[in-house]
Order: sequence, then C-alpha cells, then structure tokens
Amino acid sequence: MRKRLGLLLAALAVFVLCFGGLAAAEEKVYINGIDFGFPPFGFVDKDGKPSGFDVESLNWIAKKMGFKVKHQPMDWDGIIPALLAKKIDIIASGMSATAERAEKVAFSIPYYEVTQVLVVPEKDNTSLADILHSGKKIGVQRGTVTAKLLEELVTKPGYKFEVVPYDSTDLSLEDLKIGRIAGSGMDSTIAKEAMKNPGYKIAGTFDAKPEKYGYAMRKEDKEFQKKINEGLKLLMADPYWKELKAKYGL
Repeated sequence: MRKRLGLLLAALAVFVLCFGGLAAAEEKVYINGIDFGFPPFGFVDKDGKPSGFDVESLNWIAKKMGFKVKHQPMDWDGIIPALLAKKIDIIASGMSATAERAEKVAFSIPYYEVTQVLVVPEKDNTSLADILHSGKKIGVQRGTVTAKLLEELVTKPGYKFEVVPYDSTDLSLEDLKIGRIAGSGMDSTIAKEAMKNPGYKIAGTFDAKPEKYGYAMRKEDKEFQKKINEGLKLLMADPYWKELKAKYGL
C-alpha cells in the first residue's frame, strides 16, 4: 500500500511539475508602461484605473493575439529605462517613434501622426513667434519630443524664453491657468484634449516635422514585436479602430 501511495505521489509531482510549469508559462502577463497623465492616449481615470486610446487598443490586440496585458502608470521621463531594465515589456502610450529613441528600442508600425503646438490662455493674443522671443516661461512635460524641441530652440540665436519642465502636461496646464508660465508646449492631440476645458487656446504650431506614434519594445523581443505588429494591423483594419478614434476624438 505504501509503495503504491509513493508511486502515486511521485506521478502527481511529475504531473504538477510538467503541466503546472506549462500553465505558468502560458499565464505570462506583458506589462505596458503608460503615462499617468497623457490623455487621450494614456492616463489614470477618475476611478484610479489606467485608461485611454492606447490602453483599449492594446487590450484588443492582446485578446486577438492570445496574450495577457497589464497597464502600469509611471513617470514618462523614466519609462524607456524601465523598459530596458525589464520592469515593463512595452510602451503603448502616445510615444513618438523618433530616431533617437529607435537607437535604444524597437518600434511597432506607426499608427498616428502629430505636430507640436503651444497652448496659451484663451484671452492671450500673443503669437507663438512673439512668446519665443519674449523671455517668458514655457512649460513642457519632461522626456517628450516637445521638451527636446524647446531645449534645442532656446539655445539658438535670437530666441529668448525659459523652459520649465513638469512631470505631466496636466501640471503645466494648471500653472498656465494661474499665470506661472506663459504657455505650455505639447503634442497637437493632447492640445485638442485640453481644448475641451475652457480657458485655453493654441497660439501656434512649432516649425518641426510631424511625429509618428508607435509602440516601443525591447529590440531582442522579436516574437513579441511580430505579435504586436500583426495585431495592430488587424486592429486598424477592424471597425473597432474607427469606434475608438471617435470615442477619444482622434
């Protein structure tokens, strides 16, 4: 009896080791790092839950391609280091696929295009050109394409303004509202979202090439990149893509 019981327990242990391990492997969850305040692409809603156009898009792709995804809000200026350190597996949160970033990460196929604009108080009639030569303060979110643009522009002859970095675009808009800064630089889609609230307007568009958004992944994760690209193509060909764009005003 003891011998039979021992054999049964041994067989059970082998079963758990083999099939339990397989189940664990199938349960891998890919972590998506999102900006906690970058509507409409990625943000934390009023209930404290990750939300946005990219969040819902990646949820659809994950379901279609047979993997699980979890969305982790984090500071934008540290999001690529977090990806490279394997704290997250993908960045699907309105990231411009710049050449500089592409040296460190692999991008998916592009899915959206934006320009860089300056938002000012609604009653301010100062032009973008005048603000860039006024010596006034311009706010911008750290680690963004607009931040890099302003940091380069302020060093050029004839330009006179001060760059004020923020952890999020929302914080810069709050300071703009109370007059601590003269304008806030951001992507055109984020500006469009800001226009839903009274008191703001776009002073002008910066003289820079439009940027294309893409999902960022580690360069070595080739199979995951294939899944994401295939899923993104399927999503953009599905009626749900138009529904999502309409929902988020894109």
